[in-house]
Amino acid sequence: MAADLVEESWTRIDAWLREHAPRTFATLRPPAGDKEIAAAQQELGVTFPPDLVASLLRHDGALEGPEAFRFSTGDRLLGLSGILGDTGFMRGIDQGLDGEAEGYWLRGYVKFGSYDVTSDGLLMDCRTGRDSFGAIGRFFDETGTSFGQADSLGGCLAELAGRLERGQDAGVVTFNGRLFWEGPLPARPECSADEPLPAPDEQLPELDLSHSPTDILHVSYLDGHEELGALIAVLPYEQVVEAARKQLRRLAVDTGLNNHPEVKAALDAWERGSTPPRPDRTDPLALRLRAVLAQADAGRDNTRRWAAEKMALGIWGSPYRSVCESADLRSHFTLDWRADLHADLGNPPLPPIPDDRFWGTLSNPAIDSSWYAAQYTQDQD
Repeated sequence: MAADLVEESWTRIDAWLREHAPRTFATLRPPAGDKEIAAAQQELGVTFPPDLVASLLRHDGALEGPEAFRFSTGDRLLGLSGILGDTGFMRGIDQGLDGEAEGYWLRGYVKFGSYDVTSDGLLMDCRTGRDSFGAIGRFFDETGTSFGQADSLGGCLAELAGRLERGQDAGVVTFNGRLFWEGPLPARPECSADEPLPAPDEQLPELDLSHSPTDILHVSYLDGHEELGALIAVLPYEQVVEAARKQLRRLAVDTGLNNHPEVKAALDAWERGSTPPRPDRTDPLALRLRAVLAQADAGRDNTRRWAAEKMALGIWGSPYRSVCESADLRSHFTLDWRADLHADLGNPPLPPIPDDRFWGTLSNPAIDSSWYAAQYTQDQD
């Protein structure tokens, strides 16, 4: 039966989360009550399929926030309050479209998963008497509703449980007790060590060497890295410099740039404590990176271009910005980039995910958190 599949799937999901992602598991709410479920159906004027009822009797959605349990689509599981609020909002949009639009939103649809930052989310067809009753679709702001996600919520949860149990092969990543869903990774670029170095007078793109080790980093670079960003913000400068070096080496290996002797020699020297001087037009490292830019432009290979740019930034720019941007680019090549970054930072205990108060009270002259500081000061007055 449908309810049995839902119950079995949630048992598998809960067990996996308890063991591997306890902070995500803690966001799942207790069961909804039968009376509350009946009242929600009456308020919406629909009949919930048995799968949705069974799921609500297991978990009345997930709490909001960055740690929340989410489907692989990025949608947070909604409880009764969220179902009523989000479905009502979508019906309001429908009224603005001069009636129901089959490809956009129908009154018989019920939203049970929310992307939170937009009105996108997962929905269920609750129109009784149709073959599509209980089918799972997804709504997008710009394109409307499409089906094909799953024939039922039970099937959707069973597929999700299977992906969790397959682990990284299915794009499942855990870090600091949290669950993350990652997409498939592209093939890593290859760089040949046999490519001759271009002549100094060859027409090549210029490197951006406007960076300085003393550049002040805007807090927005760190905020997206959540607890890792907070850690970078409070560590001693020397520890951030060391992490930037290690991240840059990892990036060079990931992208194949480490195969070039000029890049490898510069990174080797940097690790020994010798920072490469600002280059002139004859500098081998600068010529190599400019050649990579030219090859990337010719092949429309944004990844190699970004890698060369991050190499210049890392060697001659701010370690705070370098460690953030190296990690961002590495996320395209490895599922373990968060754990790698934490290791390169020395594996200290991680702070909580930063909020406005954290950034408002941050005292680090290398980081511009002035907007948050002004807001915090105003709140204290």
